[in-house]
Amino acid sequence: MSAPAADPSVRTSEPGRAHRLDGVRRRLASGDLGPLPVVIGLAVIAVVFQCVTHHFLQAENLTNISRFIAGPGLIAVGVVFVLILGEIDLSLGSVAGATAAITAALTAHRGWPEWAAIAAALAAACVMGLLHGLLFARVGVPAFVVTLAGMLAWSGLQEYVLDSGTVNNHHDGIIAGLDTTFLGDGDIAYAWALAVLAPALYLIARLHTARRRRAAGLATRPVTESVLRTAAFALIALAAAWTLNQDRGLPLSLVVLLATVVATDFVLRRTRYGRQVFAVGGGAEAARRAGVNITRVRVSVFLLSSLLAGLGGLFYASQQGSADKQLGGGNVLMSAIAAAVIGGTSLFGGRGSTWSALLGILVIQSITTGLDMVHAAQAIQYMITGAVLLAAVVLDSLTRRTRTATRT
Repeated sequence: MSAPAADPSVRTSEPGRAHRLDGVRRRLASGDLGPLPVVIGLAVIAVVFQCVTHHFLQAENLTNISRFIAGPGLIAVGVVFVLILGEIDLSLGSVAGATAAITAALTAHRGWPEWAAIAAALAAACVMGLLHGLLFARVGVPAFVVTLAGMLAWSGLQEYVLDSGTVNNHHDGIIAGLDTTFLGDGDIAYAWALAVLAPALYLIARLHTARRRRAAGLATRPVTESVLRTAAFALIALAAAWTLNQDRGLPLSLVVLLATVVATDFVLRRTRYGRQVFAVGGGAEAARRAGVNITRVRVSVFLLSSLLAGLGGLFYASQQGSADKQLGGGNVLMSAIAAAVIGGTSLFGGRGSTWSALLGILVIQSITTGLDMVHAAQAIQYMITGAVLLAAVVLDSLTRRTRTATRT
């Protein structure tokens, strides 16, 4: 009996250089630019503000940027999950404010231990997200309407809990430490250790993936490519560690944000649940026919986004030293949504990465910090951020149209 013919659609050998270059050209022609536009944008922003201010790239300023991105960055990670579903959550700013208010009220007015108040407030944030998800996924109310109602309701809850707009200051304790803590109290070993460990784990993960693909008879990228990518990653990480160590060391807030991005990226890319989230965002009916529990996925995504928004609210409270009625208002929600979209997450669902939240919030915070340094009016900041967001949405729309054309 003769052996079955090999499936020509499955490549079992490593692609050659010509094939790889052809693949890169095809991706660029289809509009798949990846994080390249954001990285170039960050470089341009840094160069422009350094030329204007002459101290934008100083260690103290870059350290402050790394601290300030924690709150909006955590909310933006939750936004990414919702956008991958092809939906929107307008309540996340209010959830962040209500979570901070509940924590402050329980500690200042009820005398709860701070850890217990934080746990209760985050549990309340989960309940808020669970309610949104159930109304959307089970009752069938559009997510826009559900979360708009939630935005109003949780803002009201925030004002009610704070009792006549009382401000509760956080001078010490767990919440205060979220923004003011530097690992090892400025010990440079922590930043260097993370800068070495992260690229090493990245290389191990890529080699493990390549080994699994070879075992399954699938195409794999050459080892040299993994090594080059790891080297570039290591160069960036070491430069960041050196910069942070010129000031106060590695901020706890940055570590929490990075850990959240890595963990959620692993969930999206490496777990069955993550594949289900992408499947539902790419086409709910097709996902249902494939056996995905759409209701459970949708409810869980709204719950997770509210939990991350609540955690982000605690970092906001730590940064401003208080929980008041304004926390979570203003441009908090818009900044989180803009960060996810600017970083590359599609507004049309089915495509995105939690790393886009990190890249996007770096763009927004860099612009905000640079404009603050030149004493630009807040109106100018809003207009520039809006223009960057519009450019990202236009690019996303053109990419989507180009991909559709190339498939047909």
